[in-house]
Amino acid sequence: MPQPTDPEPVARPVPRINTKVPHPARIYDYLLGGKDNYAADREAAEHLLKVSPGTREGVRAHRAFLRRGVRHLAAEAGMTQFLDIGTGIPTQGNTHEIAQQANPEARVAYVDNDPIVLVHGRALLTGGPTGKTSVIEADMRQPETILSHPEVRAVIDFDRPVAVILAGVLHFITDEEDPYGLVEAFKAAVPPGSRLLLSHITLDFAPQVREEEFTKPYDNSTAPMVPRTRDEVLRFFEGWKVEDPGLVEVVRWRPDESQERIPGGHAWAYGALAVKP
Repeated sequence: MPQPTDPEPVARPVPRINTKVPHPARIYDYLLGGKDNYAADREAAEHLLKVSPGTREGVRAHRAFLRRGVRHLAAEAGMTQFLDIGTGIPTQGNTHEIAQQANPEARVAYVDNDPIVLVHGRALLTGGPTGKTSVIEADMRQPETILSHPEVRAVIDFDRPVAVILAGVLHFITDEEDPYGLVEAFKAAVPPGSRLLLSHITLDFAPQVREEEFTKPYDNSTAPMVPRTRDEVLRFFEGWKVEDPGLVEVVRWRPDESQERIPGGHAWAYGALAVKP
């Protein structure tokens, strides 16, 4: 009679979300008042708040810039396709919500490299009955992976104009990772009439702050922070026409009455919108 054998051990999936290492998306979530963050993220965010007491308001201003930009693209520029790279954890006023308010048929492909964004995104980032959305986990450091991804291709027709959104993501790409080359790859993949909506952290408005102190919370995170100057940010738009009001601090980009006051008066971030000729 055969003897019973021990059951095969069940392989348990290795957790892919490292809660002990701060992640930019979760730090951002904490600063926006979200709950999808961990102690390491909160510690990093609190350090930022000590260095700059207006950081939380600045992050909200950054988010408000994104909402105004998407609203303009959908309602005034007639854009119907959006590729939102580095979208972050879903919060109020997501790209598809703003775009589909103006055009219910707007399509949005979301991209982020944090697994927690994928988990929440697939549950929350769903489009209206006539529009369409997709959410993929990918890193902007591998543009071909994003541009060829079947879930992106199912939403975005790259033969028609696309609004490429890089809001608050490029300052997590180091110079060694060739941020300009990465942006050029996305710019080259879309046809004339496409737009680039971009925002980027800067210390131009805070000469009293030492860069190493400001970026310290991100030194041990999944992506270090690299603030850049106005000229360095403007370089991302090379070959495209920057629309009015040009490259300005995000609080000064087509502000509306909802813009909240920021301590010190600055959001420490540039923003602009450009069109491909």
